[in-house]
Amino acid sequence: MEAMSSLTRVGWYWNQLRGLSADIVERAGSSASRAMTRRPVVDTVPLPRPVLPEPTWLSLQVPSRRGLVLRRADELLKGTWRLLSRPVELAFPPEWNRNPASGVGVQLSVGRRFSVRDIETTGDYKYLLEMHRHRELVVLAQAWQMSGERRYLDALGDLLGSWFAQCPFPHGAAWSCPGEAGIRLINWALAWQLVGGIRSPLFDNPVGKVLRTDWLNSVWRHAEFIDAHPGRRALGDNTRITELAGLYIAGATWPHWDEAASWCSTAREGLEKEVLQQVGTDGVCREQSIGVQQTVWDCLMFAGLASRSTDTPFSGNYWQRLEAMLEFLAAIMDAGGHVPQLGDTDSSQISGLALGSGSCAFHAQLATGALLFRNASLARKAGVVDPVTEWLLGESACAEFDGLMLQGAVATPRTDFAEGGVYVLGSSLDTPGEFRAVVDAGPLGLAGVAAHGHADALSFTLSIAGREFLVDPGTGTYLGAESWRNGFRGTAMHNTLSLDGDDQAVSGGRFVWTRRYQARVVERSSDAGDELLVAEHDGYRRKPGRPVHRRAWRFERHSATLSVTDSVSGNGLQDVRLHWHFSEECSVTCMPEGLHVSNGPVCLEMLLPPGGEVSVLHGSESPLTGWVSRGYDQRVPSTTVIWRARLAAGAPVETVFRRLC
Repeated sequence: MEAMSSLTRVGWYWNQLRGLSADIVERAGSSASRAMTRRPVVDTVPLPRPVLPEPTWLSLQVPSRRGLVLRRADELLKGTWRLLSRPVELAFPPEWNRNPASGVGVQLSVGRRFSVRDIETTGDYKYLLEMHRHRELVVLAQAWQMSGERRYLDALGDLLGSWFAQCPFPHGAAWSCPGEAGIRLINWALAWQLVGGIRSPLFDNPVGKVLRTDWLNSVWRHAEFIDAHPGRRALGDNTRITELAGLYIAGATWPHWDEAASWCSTAREGLEKEVLQQVGTDGVCREQSIGVQQTVWDCLMFAGLASRSTDTPFSGNYWQRLEAMLEFLAAIMDAGGHVPQLGDTDSSQISGLALGSGSCAFHAQLATGALLFRNASLARKAGVVDPVTEWLLGESACAEFDGLMLQGAVATPRTDFAEGGVYVLGSSLDTPGEFRAVVDAGPLGLAGVAAHGHADALSFTLSIAGREFLVDPGTGTYLGAESWRNGFRGTAMHNTLSLDGDDQAVSGGRFVWTRRYQARVVERSSDAGDELLVAEHDGYRRKPGRPVHRRAWRFERHSATLSVTDSVSGNGLQDVRLHWHFSEECSVTCMPEGLHVSNGPVCLEMLLPPGGEVSVLHGSESPLTGWVSRGYDQRVPSTTVIWRARLAAGAPVETVFRRLC
């Protein structure tokens, strides 16, 4: 049988996919299009024509506060890396093509053919790709800037040189994902500027001159790799933003080739479209993931800063989305600085500036945004300038921060984010007497697969006086045990109602939901005494009787009492379960009238509906509940309370939360 031509083969796959959802078919069509239009690999990198003085967009003022930079740099030289927020012992330089999670070596095949999700062969790829982001270069460059010690500069050169030798284009895991190449370019641009650019002392000797040539050649290879292998444009995947941000920053930081102007133009146009597609006007990332929100903001911010060294800045709409994203972050962050773990959160960070700061990544975003937008509310929420902000903007720019603080603005000016479906209820926000509930009444996620969304419709978190009580347990893992991946993204691991023990959405894999739900707000009102929010979702309409879950939150300000009423329409008796997940810092005691919950000196009374069966579980694997994951592949036991009953369709049940002390 004669082999199919490439065009015939693409058409055959297209026909096979016609029966799938439009979004899945769109992904396949996009991949097929890329396969046919991909540019051939160029054997020789064109010689750069240095533009002097080189453009700079990073403040080169060394902050007076050192953070953890020197400590992290010294750890690194001894072989201690920080991967996904946990220390990992490796060599220095490391074996770049050996997965630190499994110890398995990776074949140097063509990177684009490398299957990052082949768990049996490589182990969890997250750890492997995390190494290749090169955040450590930034820490070493910072350490040299702060101390003047040549050993840090030489170590940076050793690290880069080993990577060039072990990861030749286009082979190995380093060249498997254009999005990861974009993140690497962001860190390279930061390190390049910190060491002094093309005239850095790093390049003074003959070995250094070879390193400079290799570095510039690889910059060109990275940018062309991204430009020639565009990501999933149609889906609005967040990795497209990491690709485009890296491409833009390459063109703005290294304008030494004719192609650099094209890189900037292509990336600017793409980022302007993606920010509108992926972020709502209210600032909520449409992937419904706080981890993605953090990544997207950082990438857009770095590209925006880089645009200051070019003649064409980004549009007002672009910057409006960035400011709105921070206003959303400020609204969901409680007085203790805790941020609900909505959707997937995997501990990844974009830049090495965060690695050496020793501070909260969300706090750094708020402080940086306060100065970028001269937003007094963001300054009030951040409280103090972050070390990352000082490295980015310089101490002279940070001097404006105190003036913003003195304006006395409200730290949470907005509480309703209707487009994203997130609402904040409570009183005395951002004070020691705070009562803050963050409600998720939004969609499952972006596009057809909602890859990073969790089945958490009508779930909410609850903090009192800056201490967490009800929490979103987090993500757990991506590629670890499938039961843990499915469990942490499933309905039962969120503070909501499940029917018959089933998820609200139907999973088709670790990053795929094949049947989604629609959520909508029925009523929202607020006055001096009470707040009311009523919402519903149709995730269970696939069941007999086509049931719909409706939940109402009523908050009484004077008594600091939150009443949550659930009902499920449909037919006959229904197996209803209410899931309540408490912070690992909470102590939960069963009392005759309900539950007594404390977190330090703060106490809460929880009244459960009458009747029903109550289970209090702690670190349970069957059923999988009673866990909190604060970092990737990390989990600690916590307390989960499950109330279960068979109820007539439409029968309301009320749960009451009241602050006691």
